[in-house]
Amino acid sequence: MHGLAAKLETDNAAKKKSNLGLVLFFVYLAVYAGFVFIGLYDPDLMGKKVIGDQNLAIAYGFGLIVLAIVMGFVYNLICSAVEDKMNKK
Repeated sequence: MHGLAAKLETDNAAKKKSNLGLVLFFVYLAVYAGFVFIGLYDPDLMGKKVIGDQNLAIAYGFGLIVLAIVMGFVYNLICSAVEDKMNKK
């Protein structure tokens, strides 16, 4: 049997990272809820052409995917900076 790969220490930035994760989650939830709301209450709007030959459903769907990726990078960038600042010895 082997030991831990890394030494576990207290993460002083855990609370801030958790709060940031919650904020980003609720931002994404609001944007996704908009997608669902349009789909439920005005499905004809989802069929309207918005970008080239793509309809709103396709554009919004890809937008959601890109938003999730961008938010992941933002989360990582901010968390790394907060960890570096708060976990100095």
